[in-house]
Amino acid sequence: MASSTSTTTITALILIITIIPGGFAASHTQGHGELPKSDVALLEFPLNLEYLEAEFFSWGAFGRGLDAFAPNLTKGGPSPVGAKKANLSPLIKDIIAQFAFQEFGHLRAIQKTVPGFARPLLNLSTASFATIMNDAFGKPLIPAFDPYANDINYLIASYVVPYVGLTGYVGASSKLEHPISKRLVAGLLGVESGQDAVLRALLYERAFVKVKPYGITVAEFTDKISNLRNKLGKKGVKDEGLITKKELGPEGKTSGNVLAGDEYSVAYDRTPEEILRIVYGSGKESQPGGFYPKGGDGKIAKSYLGHHA
Repeated sequence: MASSTSTTTITALILIITIIPGGFAASHTQGHGELPKSDVALLEFPLNLEYLEAEFFSWGAFGRGLDAFAPNLTKGGPSPVGAKKANLSPLIKDIIAQFAFQEFGHLRAIQKTVPGFARPLLNLSTASFATIMNDAFGKPLIPAFDPYANDINYLIASYVVPYVGLTGYVGASSKLEHPISKRLVAGLLGVESGQDAVLRALLYERAFVKVKPYGITVAEFTDKISNLRNKLGKKGVKDEGLITKKELGPEGKTSGNVLAGDEYSVAYDRTPEEILRIVYGSGKESQPGGFYPKGGDGKIAKSYLGHHA
């Protein structure tokens, strides 16, 4: 009897060990075979932003990017242009390094769920960021803004990046159909929101510090950048700087605006088209430029580039 019971127990354990890993893997590995095509397109699109963030944070912290740390994630795409190591204090470098590795994880998560695409050509040069700042202020900053020069410059440059992806995930969430897709985007949105909150908090602490040599406060930089993104997106106010009019702050009771949100303090949403207009810097989803000299990739981004081929 004891021998029979033991055999039954062992058999049951073998079945459990055999079945559970398969079920676990099914929810964490490629599921694009069962996902609606619309979900696949919406999940692939943010790879454009995730590649950008992964490279910018990795180069800023380490002076190296995906080619050095995780070349398989690039899928053979071209190396970024102009990226370099930033002159960061130990604390900021530590935070940015964590962001970089988080972005590597985001790339892995998306690529394990949908086919994905190769890293697009990215322009992370000083000139690219300087152009954004010039456009934001409506005049050339002299000397040209250098995102890699110091903590404050790098944090301001970082303000340009994660929030756009965050609003994209908010926008995609209501359009997804499959539970796997919804769970992935919810998880990605959580961490992207956290990154944005950390960056805004660090900048808020320095809100009235004047950025050298321009004599312009950090708060004004964030306000100008947010206004530029609203202008390029062409869908009204979906972006706010660190200091705003009191009536536009949380519950209309404070001008402090450490987190951006609508009248109910709910995160703003953006469509892929709005995002392309912003990251291209052109205000047009069909006109590449900015961080993406040759445009983004994936079904959605490529659908607007046909006449540029």
